[in-house]
Amino acid sequence: MAPLTKALPVSKSPGTLRVALSQLNQTVGDLAGNVARMRADHARAEAAGADIVVFPELAVTGYPPEVLVLKPQFVRDNMRSLAEFAMSTAGTGCWALVGFVEARDTRLHNALALCGNGEVRAIYRKQLLPNYAVFDEQRYFVPGPPESNGAVAGIVSVASARVGISVCEDIWSADGPVRAQARAGAQVILNVNGSPYHDGKHTAREEMLSERARTSHAPVVYVNQVGGQDELVFEGSSVVIDAAGNVACRLRSFEADFEVVDIDFAGGTVAPARIEPFEADIDRMHSALVTGTRDYVTKNGFTDVVIGLSGGIDSSIVAAVAVDALGADHVHGVAMPSRYSSRGSLDDAAALAANLGIDHRVISIEPAFTSYLSMLGPSFAGRDQDLTEENLQSRCRGTTLMALSNKFGWMVLTTGNTSEMAVGYFTIYGDSAGGYAIIKDVLKLQVFALSRRVNERAGREIIPRAVIDKPPSAELRPDQRDDQSLPPYEELDPILRLYVDGDRTVPEIVAMGHAEDVVRRICRLVDVNEYKRRQCAPGVRVSEKAFGKDRRMPITNGYR
Repeated sequence: MAPLTKALPVSKSPGTLRVALSQLNQTVGDLAGNVARMRADHARAEAAGADIVVFPELAVTGYPPEVLVLKPQFVRDNMRSLAEFAMSTAGTGCWALVGFVEARDTRLHNALALCGNGEVRAIYRKQLLPNYAVFDEQRYFVPGPPESNGAVAGIVSVASARVGISVCEDIWSADGPVRAQARAGAQVILNVNGSPYHDGKHTAREEMLSERARTSHAPVVYVNQVGGQDELVFEGSSVVIDAAGNVACRLRSFEADFEVVDIDFAGGTVAPARIEPFEADIDRMHSALVTGTRDYVTKNGFTDVVIGLSGGIDSSIVAAVAVDALGADHVHGVAMPSRYSSRGSLDDAAALAANLGIDHRVISIEPAFTSYLSMLGPSFAGRDQDLTEENLQSRCRGTTLMALSNKFGWMVLTTGNTSEMAVGYFTIYGDSAGGYAIIKDVLKLQVFALSRRVNERAGREIIPRAVIDKPPSAELRPDQRDDQSLPPYEELDPILRLYVDGDRTVPEIVAMGHAEDVVRRICRLVDVNEYKRRQCAPGVRVSEKAFGKDRRMPITNGYR
């Protein structure tokens, strides 16, 4: 746990609200563990003389609980866990703002409980339920009312301050619940969140919060969760904004954190506090990949991972991220040469493994590949070798990695990037087979940028220079290169951004200066390979519109 940056006196000035920000890494469904972490930070807040400690959205259940909330017993257990936490506040002077799932008759609410003196003293129900991108809360919850007992919902009194409490999306709307609370006299805004990372979101978020603080004429305390949950990564970066719209405190990104701040609720100012700097965008992406990988592997009960090392840049960055996430002792690299593998690629894979300090072994797939060719020979008689034989090699490798996974309990990490997945340039049941796909939402040009940055940060060659410099190749036939099957990535990636992320049409993309034949070919490949992507492993979401939870395209689809 992070220490406080300063020792705050237990006593505080009149007109001051002391707020503890508890930026937790919760696990969906781990009710006992989630409550235990909350109780520990409540005790820290009490020791620091805080008036209230604020936890992330749905802190009891973890976020997002998805269809778990449709299980009545899960909802009952979550409410029982909330009651147990509330009882633990008895005899303390510190209130707690706790997210939980509330059942009212047949309705479910994404709710907030104000706990203190051993009980739940007030409940607020999230009013604005996001139903876009990765969010589908309207499937599970009903919105809370804007008023409660004839008054604006979410106004509570804490240490003589009028406090507005709200949940995540409630603060994103300029005309939403926070505005109503400010008009009703809220002097401080407390907003709890499960706001997932995507590239560039942190700056947009703080700009929005600054505007909301200025228009509300009240400081905003924004507490976000941290950690990985399947494809989502939550970056933390919890923040306090004073009434003038200035950042007064910011917690770490991609780490559990804790801080206490003093807020002059009459004057709208915040006492000087720790402001953690933001990393550069490329470093934030790297941190998101590391966090997502670590939490997916460990929260699912694994300790070790295995990666097929081809000597190429994709498997190299996956291995580097895995080491940062889990430690070198828990990462196993396997080179699986065939008759088409170059000596240079084998040497590059060995050099990478040595630089990372990971286990490295070589298992030739040639005996299995030869056996397949022999076995299928009578059926293939009279036909030339083609993509079939290339895919057989990839499937031999996938089977080999899964055998190691079964024998030793290692999770297989796949190595495909977004550029390849978008156009189907991978082998289903081959190099796509595995448990987690670290770079499934990372374009090829970003893979190069991440690889160069790994070396820059280390001050030495982690990923061999030859890997970064050589033309990408699957090495499944003689002298094969990616650019024989695909446009250069400098051309491919911008087209994918426009078509997938931007939902632009072929004519619109052509009008932007791209060759029509290339655009039509690429867009068609994206469309017809949805069935392959649907069968791939989950992986870290780092863009605003990722394949998977974001872009839910029908497989059977006649629209072009």
